[in-house]
Amino acid sequence: MNLETAKLFCDLVELKNFSRAAELHGVSQSAVSQQIAQIEMDHKIQLFDRKKRPVELTTSGELFYRACKDILERYNRLSNELSQLNQTTCSIHLAAIFSIGMHTLQPYIKKFMAIYPDVNLSIEYENAKDIYEKLLRGSIDIGVVALPRRDRNIQNFPFENEPLLMVCSPDHPFSSETEVEIHRLQGEKFIAFASDVPTRSLIDSILTRYGINVRVIMEFDNIETIKRAVEINSGISILPKSSLRMELSGGSLKAIPFANEMFYRPTGIIVRKDRTLSKAARYLIELMRKDFEADV
Repeated sequence: MNLETAKLFCDLVELKNFSRAAELHGVSQSAVSQQIAQIEMDHKIQLFDRKKRPVELTTSGELFYRACKDILERYNRLSNELSQLNQTTCSIHLAAIFSIGMHTLQPYIKKFMAIYPDVNLSIEYENAKDIYEKLLRGSIDIGVVALPRRDRNIQNFPFENEPLLMVCSPDHPFSSETEVEIHRLQGEKFIAFASDVPTRSLIDSILTRYGINVRVIMEFDNIETIKRAVEINSGISILPKSSLRMELSGGSLKAIPFANEMFYRPTGIIVRKDRTLSKAARYLIELMRKDFEADV
């Protein structure tokens, strides 16, 4: 059995879905089934209880899974250490959701590059789903997302708690307020995040907790488009303060805190548990965490 087959098996165990594992590895579902069957034939064992949905590991399967994870972790550590020895420069691949990458992350990147000017740091802007998939595939070293989810293969570190503010056009009646009582949002035209964006669920939960029903007239998957819609007075929104600096400075938007309480959007740094990070990558994570701890 080669390492790719071991990785396929581990991904199948963790995803508990043959089609998703096949998609992750770029092969057919039939090919996944055949490789699993070959392992079972070679070792004269049954790895999965196929009568259950989703499929579950047998006792032999559990033992085989732990061994495969150990082998893969050892191999990844060896590969990373050898790679670092052979490289004259270090590379870090980081992916962040657009709002964090363009706004919240930038001061940390400047501090990091002052300490490690020779590091090749590449930053991608992706949606949260793609960041998790790339992290698990090993395509990136570090991810930065809002409302990080729990995953047995991913380690989460707290980043910034971003204050959420009510945002409106300077032409909106709320624009002259110094703070707004959340119940005044009742029935207002609202520019929302798309339903599959984690921040949408957070904002919906806040409104539900206060019994507020807004009129969602537009939904977008990114903050920049939401801001453009609010600027032309299509409706109000609730957005992280860190993403509003340019518009507030230029006067194209008004951001108003809530009188009831301060709401926050938690963000996090995510890394794969079995990935060995370079010294520079570990420093970048610690830099972001230390600033977070200082803020709280």
